[in-house]
Amino acid sequence: MRKKEEYEHKAGKLLQPIMDEHGFELVDIEYVKEGGTWYLRAYIDKEGGITVDDCEVVSRAFGTKLDEEDFIEDSYIMEVSSPGLGRPLKKEKDFKRSMGKKVEIHTYHAIDRQKEFYGVLDAYDENSVTILMEDGKSKVFDRKDIALIRLAFDF
Repeated sequence: MRKKEEYEHKAGKLLQPIMDEHGFELVDIEYVKEGGTWYLRAYIDKEGGITVDDCEVVSRAFGTKLDEEDFIEDSYIMEVSSPGLGRPLKKEKDFKRSMGKKVEIHTYHAIDRQKEFYGVLDAYDENSVTILMEDGKSKVFDRKDIALIRLAFDF
């Protein structure tokens, strides 16, 4: 396991009891380097949405746990936030919650000379995702070809 995955895994294990205590969902955790700075980001959610106060409560408890364990070698900034409207679909529950809703899919490589697709999430399994396109046709994507899938929003 690479350092990035190891840190994310350990941080997730520290964070889960805090999530359970408050009735929150841990949507994702990432350890990324941006502009020369490392960030440990936790994305949390709950029914009805996350507030700034929720993020603060989790941030304080999580920060204390991280200080106690002190397993990250690099200097980093820890952030706790809502996943936002453009939250990616990653877990089974994300896909289940999004069935019948409009999604956007970005692929790693062009398929039929395009890399962005929009349609209604019609089916999914561990290997594929099917959307119903505006023209009424179904389009099936191999999961390995999908760089990003998230709810689409019309503004």
